[in-house]
Amino acid sequence: MSGAWRWRQRLVLAPLLLLSLGFSLLPVIWMVFTSFKTSNAVFGAPGRLLPLVWTLSAYRTVLGDGNFVVYFANSLFVNLCASVATVALATLAGYSFSRMRTRGKQAVMLGILATQMFPSAVLLIALYVIFRDLGLLDSYASLILSYVTLGLPFSVWMMRGFAEAVPIDVEEAAMIDGCGRLQALWRVVVPMMLPGMIAVALFSFLVGWNDLVWALTLTTSPSMRLIPPGFVSTYVGQFQTYWNQLMAGSVLVSLPTVIIFTLLQKYLVQGITSGAVKG
Repeated sequence: MSGAWRWRQRLVLAPLLLLSLGFSLLPVIWMVFTSFKTSNAVFGAPGRLLPLVWTLSAYRTVLGDGNFVVYFANSLFVNLCASVATVALATLAGYSFSRMRTRGKQAVMLGILATQMFPSAVLLIALYVIFRDLGLLDSYASLILSYVTLGLPFSVWMMRGFAEAVPIDVEEAAMIDGCGRLQALWRVVVPMMLPGMIAVALFSFLVGWNDLVWALTLTTSPSMRLIPPGFVSTYVGQFQTYWNQLMAGSVLVSLPTVIIFTLLQKYLVQGITSGAVKG
């Protein structure tokens, strides 16, 4: 009975899972196929999924546009800087909350977690006013600080869990051998927290790479645009949207995240299931 019941479960669940997977992948499939169409084919047969004539004209147009290179370089620079800053701050903060015994630590941790509950628009308005008064609007600094602000609370909780997973006896042994606390942190704790640091870096990178609203609000000049607002301003016009070029650019922009996630997905899953749950 047990074997028959499991077989029936698989028989019912398999089509549902395949249907759910197909529904989830349909926008991606449509994006890829549309990128190989001409503009006339996109509007001439909007209900057709496969292109009648396969062409790379949209990719040539996007790659030949100098603005795409600027947008890509800006996004890469901003998100790499934000990821490095987030990893450094989250590692130090998570280690401190894990090892230090001070009053009010739990209240501070709950306060950090509570910041994740605020609507993004509220934080955006507050940071916009701050950056305006400091003269940081339309600059790399405003974007980097914004993405660090968005990714840091969750990253601190994640790194705290990884720090608590490191046996304190190993750290104390290093200190007995002559290491100071910072040396023990760098030589013993940080290598053991490396999977969590990679997960935090990937999480922080994806937060900024996929953002539209913050980058669109904090930047105005074309030379400072990131990829999402740059695409909107270039390929989405008042009277016409260049769907094939927009989809070709989206495919090119998605490739780095797909490659990074494929290579490092085990660290992200480990970080979410281990670091974020403990503590």
